[in-house]
Amino acid sequence: MSSTEGELVTETFEYDGARQVTAYLPPDPPEAVVFAGDGQLISQWGEVVAAADGPSTMIVGVHRSADETLRLHEYSPGFDPDRFAAHERFFVEDVRAWTRSRFGVALPKERTAVYGVSAGGELALAIGLRHPDVYGAVFCASPGGGYRPPGVIPSPLPRAYLVGGTQEPWFLENATRWADALRDAGADVVMTERDGSHGGAFWRAELPLMVAWAFGPCSGSHDGDAKSGDPLPPRTAADPRRSISENSPLGQEG
Repeated sequence: MSSTEGELVTETFEYDGARQVTAYLPPDPPEAVVFAGDGQLISQWGEVVAAADGPSTMIVGVHRSADETLRLHEYSPGFDPDRFAAHERFFVEDVRAWTRSRFGVALPKERTAVYGVSAGGELALAIGLRHPDVYGAVFCASPGGGYRPPGVIPSPLPRAYLVGGTQEPWFLENATRWADALRDAGADVVMTERDGSHGGAFWRAELPLMVAWAFGPCSGSHDGDAKSGDPLPPRTAADPRRSISENSPLGQEG
């Protein structure tokens, strides 16, 4: 990469009165797109991904509600189904349409992930399982316990990379429960433990590893469980992948 300095673009939508979405645009044409909740936080992590010299990745972050109760209702489907459904439509339909039209980026599921931390991890799981035709991978860090694996998990399933911290045992247990359930349902799953507490720096540090696992030249080759310190395959200089712009062959698939 020529630089790790990307650009942040924020748009205000009519949803919920005035909900903002911030997109991190990488310095090179994007090879992958990651959609996330808690967008005012996670969009800022784009430069961490760029600095890792992995696949050039756009991050599109939908800002959370200022009301924590409403945030939980939007992110976890069991509390207020109508509120969750309205946010789901905004997240999956409106934000994706804006991303395509505003930035000229096509969105094939093979190059698209949904990501979240804490309650946002529940959102990532719920959205990914409901829309496997849209999101080819789920990145989930330290999910809360409001949304738990259903008795029967429908297929097809996206690939999933989960992480939890050794200093946040309840959240680590939630992540492990989901990893076990998805693996039992036939999904391609990575479950990673890191030395960290809830809200710790390991969330941000893990994102480049998630991106490399899902979209790098060796994507999918590090399946299973990993402990703190286990590396994932890095991108190689010989990787011939293209960006996912509208005028590329890959972009025209979406």
